[in-house]
Amino acid sequence: MADLSPQLLALQLVTGLSLGAVYGLLAIGLSLIFGMMGVVNFAHGAFFMVGAFLGVYFLGMTGSFWLGLVIVPLVTGLLGMVTERLFVRPLYGRGVDYPLLLTFGLSYVLIEAIRILFGIEGLPTATPVQLRGAVNIGIGLFPLYRLFLIGAAATVIFGLWLFVEKTRYGLIIRAGSRTPDMVRVLGVNMSRIWLVVFGLGTAIAGLSGALAAPIRGVNPEMGIPVLAESFVVTVVGGLGSLLGAVTAGLLVGVVYSMTSLFAPDFADLSIFVLMAVVLLIKPQGLFGKSGYMG
Repeated sequence: MADLSPQLLALQLVTGLSLGAVYGLLAIGLSLIFGMMGVVNFAHGAFFMVGAFLGVYFLGMTGSFWLGLVIVPLVTGLLGMVTERLFVRPLYGRGVDYPLLLTFGLSYVLIEAIRILFGIEGLPTATPVQLRGAVNIGIGLFPLYRLFLIGAAATVIFGLWLFVEKTRYGLIIRAGSRTPDMVRVLGVNMSRIWLVVFGLGTAIAGLSGALAAPIRGVNPEMGIPVLAESFVVTVVGGLGSLLGAVTAGLLVGVVYSMTSLFAPDFADLSIFVLMAVVLLIKPQGLFGKSGYMG
């Protein structure tokens, strides 16, 4: 413990924030789908994995990391919309178990499809040339790419907030998450809203995968542990709460990072302990409200 300087603790804290930025993005997509549609999307981790593979693939094909960040969410969002239209939509009204089981099975279909297309070993990946190296942030040198992760996540979160809170479409989404029957009476086609929401949620998952690929590696099974982590973040923040997803993502990232410093063997366990503690104090999570996506 004597070697743990204030600078090291501060750098580890920032590392946790960069990890939490990825968690927060993942949980936002999950919370968006659940809060609006009541669908527990067990394929969310698989869409994350698909996004990582597509990011590396498009980087190799185009040579541009930035172009990949534009293409990946478009492709994964389109894949999510096809999934909602063909597979999830027929199950509405049959209970929460049916979409859950369907998306659980779909996750393994996507994993096997990626194995067939790219092989079982995954793809080699590296930090983009423009974002390599470290910069001095006042408390020491910190990897540039991790700083970029924090900034990219903040930009996406702010853009999503603007969309949900400041646009007509966002108003319909918020109203539909509270009283969908009333919105239907007003002449809004809720099927189209659900299609867009599911596509947006999967697009964010795919973008998260593309952003996380340089620091997590890319393999067909990478979405499995991420799914558990994103559900922990969603539960801690409160099911359906976007603010909760962001806050809990950062909190989980910091807890994991600091535990890795003091007790590395317990790092994976620490986030589940955090979830248990939060649920004992606030059973609905930090910002959860029944029947509302806020």
